[in-house]
Amino acid sequence: MIRAYVRERLSWIVLFLWLLLLLMFIGYVDAEIPFQPIIYVIFLFGLVFGVFLIVRYFLETRFYRNIVAWEPGYDLSTLEEASSPFEQLTLDLITQQTDRARQEASQHLMDVEQEKDDLLAWIHEVKTPLTAMQLMIERMEDRVLQGQLMYEWLRVHLLLDQQLHHKRIPFIQNDVYMEQAPLEPLIYQEIKALQSWCMQKGIGFDVHLSVPTVLSDMKWLGFIIRQILTNAVKYSHASDIVIESLFIHGKTHLRITDYGRGIDPKDLPRIFEKGFTSTAHHGDSASTGMGLYLAQKAAHSLLIHIEVSSKLGQESIFTLIFPEKNAFSALLSM
Repeated sequence: MIRAYVRERLSWIVLFLWLLLLLMFIGYVDAEIPFQPIIYVIFLFGLVFGVFLIVRYFLETRFYRNIVAWEPGYDLSTLEEASSPFEQLTLDLITQQTDRARQEASQHLMDVEQEKDDLLAWIHEVKTPLTAMQLMIERMEDRVLQGQLMYEWLRVHLLLDQQLHHKRIPFIQNDVYMEQAPLEPLIYQEIKALQSWCMQKGIGFDVHLSVPTVLSDMKWLGFIIRQILTNAVKYSHASDIVIESLFIHGKTHLRITDYGRGIDPKDLPRIFEKGFTSTAHHGDSASTGMGLYLAQKAAHSLLIHIEVSSKLGQESIFTLIFPEKNAFSALLSM
């Protein structure tokens, strides 16, 4: 701040020094003027000017030092009162820009809320004809065509479900209800939703639940499991998917193992990134890169840690690690 102040007042300082030099020059060339008193006057002028600069530095920079220390936001109450016309002009401009930014942010938030509400309303509207379409497909006698149509219906259903939860995740804290969630009905419900797809691909399930319940939000936990199972089915063929719950080191583990194409080791650190699909199968148009990203976001809000290990071409293991009960105190207070 000192350097900035000196640069700001440099023209004044240079002018004062030139005046002192001019006074010295006059005393030097004019023999009738004693030179020693002039030196004394110059010293006094320099001393007074130095003290003046120091005092003015603290007075003039107090307002701007306060602005530098101010955390940008909408709260202007921490700013110093202006003590000069230029400081008042600066404060007025900051106030105007803050008010404008607040209005724009408020309008943007309203637009986002409106867009979210419109999209959610549209998704719920689309669910009605989708349900009717499912009933019509189930009544078809041609089993081959029925299986193909059911697969395409399921893809649309899962994409709509992803989009619905994508819009809800930013507000997940308003929708969390912690309870002792029974794993068996939850898992079998998700398996049943994928039944036609699994039958078409020859995929079965082997479920072993040593721990029958977990403390979590049943709806959002179902969504996380759904994303992992969907990936497991999508990238597997004619094999079993093993689901087991274990109690290890005081924490419940829900492990989902598939024996599909596996994950390339260089892709493992990126599988939860938004929009990431694969480097080994980059041309796979069926992947959206959103499922695991949304699952991770939801799991983070539920204090669930997801661990992943994989052997390329052999298996992938997704493990949901639930926290100890006392870690839920913040969530249970909602």
